[in-house]
Amino acid sequence: MAVNVDLPERIEFYFDSMCPYAYQTSRWIRDVSDATGLQIEWKFFSLEEVNRTDGAKHPWERDIAYGWTPMRVAAWLRRRDMEWCGRYYEACGHALHIEGRRPYDATVARELLAEVDLPVEAWDEALADDTTHDDVRRDHDEAVRMYGGFGVPIIIISGGRAVFGPVVVPAPPKERAMELWELTVAYSKFPGLFELKTPKLNSDLKMIGDVFAPYLGARQWPTIMNPAP
Repeated sequence: MAVNVDLPERIEFYFDSMCPYAYQTSRWIRDVSDATGLQIEWKFFSLEEVNRTDGAKHPWERDIAYGWTPMRVAAWLRRRDMEWCGRYYEACGHALHIEGRRPYDATVARELLAEVDLPVEAWDEALADDTTHDDVRRDHDEAVRMYGGFGVPIIIISGGRAVFGPVVVPAPPKERAMELWELTVAYSKFPGLFELKTPKLNSDLKMIGDVFAPYLGARQWPTIMNPAP
């Protein structure tokens, strides 16, 4: 199937390593990048902040935060090389959502950095540098202010509108990656179109639960489902 749309050469992709949906979408967009040379600018969005309850600490006020802390490390890496940032997000995502490992644990984080040939000192140096808070917070605030961000993934396509999603579980096979990409770009450029959604059947929920099982076993936080605007 082909959609008559000009495909972009670059996008911005907002993520939080906590989010299992964003991870599946990131796997797909990497396949698109491999097939087309699409350049991905990785940006940060905090589910801990957007879902924070009254009286709770902001994630930057905690010594270690589940999603915020790995993004501080990713910010330190991004200052040096955008590819390093993307590589670390993939390592964190695979660890949490496929293997059930916790990338916000210092020991696991250092293991992941070594496994993907990134500077192991990134963890300690990022946490010692308070300005990495600023990098993560700047991206998060930008997503909320400019794009109405309420969750991830968010994809910013030049010439189109911000797209929340596509929410796809599991990530499509590589041979169908371009089909979904063309649909996504076309969706972003269609005026007045704000939402397409498929109700989840019990069988769908079971499938999603099976895919998310490593993440559900590893996470140490409750699910918060605020209504989307």
